Amino acid sequence: MIEHSALSILLGGFIGAILALTGAGGGILAVPVLVFGLDLSMAQAAPVGLLAVGLSAGVGAVLGLRDGVVRYRAAALVAVAGIVVAPLGLYIAQRVSNPPLALAFSLVLLYVCLRILRKASVDLRRVEIAPRAEAMPCVLNAARGRLRWTLPCARALAFTGLFSGLLSGLLGVGGGFVIVPALTRCTNLEMKSITATSLAVIAIVSMGSVTTAAFTGALDWQAGVPFGTGAILGLVSARQVAHRLAGPRLQQAFAIIGMLAALMLGSHALMN
Repeated sequence: MIEHSALSILLGGFIGAILALTGAGGGILAVPVLVFGLDLSMAQAAPVGLLAVGLSAGVGAVLGLRDGVVRYRAAALVAVAGIVVAPLGLYIAQRVSNPPLALAFSLVLLYVCLRILRKASVDLRRVEIAPRAEAMPCVLNAARGRLRWTLPCARALAFTGLFSGLLSGLLGVGGGFVIVPALTRCTNLEMKSITATSLAVIAIVSMGSVTTAAFTGALDWQAGVPFGTGAILGLVSARQVAHRLAGPRLQQAFAIIGMLAALMLGSHALMN
């Protein structure tokens, strides 16, 4: 039991460090780590992964609120939409066998990693795309420093929340890989504000899904508590060096590791 808890803390620390170094989408590796590291099924790993990612994201969101970069109204709308549909994803996940869930997760992870590789390559070439605020549904009011709330803006944020919430409950992912690109496309916020706002959404939606899982008995607390503790410790520790290590090369390394995990998870699912 002690060895199992120590391994959970260690693996959680790895995920927390990945979150700190790569941003809001890094927590997608939590489920493969739990499946291969702790021998959990997809249905067991999803709530545990969400617990760790949610706690870590909560720490990041609090730090973002302290710095004044979280758009809390936008985060609240996205999170409420996510919370509404997350139980549906969890309901489906509890009634689908492990191989289809693992295969679906591996495809999502592969897609995310390919997109990260593409973005890292663009960053390395220092190709800058000028923002087109007039084409975005959510833009900042320069005078007030707040988003202009319109129907297209609310609709874009709500759809983002619905999709990320469904994936949260179904696959046990925080949804940062959905929220960050969506906020990048539909707002003209700075990246630090987008990341902090995404972390706030992830924290709220993940905790909603975790609460549902706990009430339905789907959460393995023996794995979840040490894994979540390790994730927080890893995130706080890695934040101290994130400014020196983070960058396109690290994103490429993360993407390659994620693609290997996706291939392993997919192969395992097809063989079972």
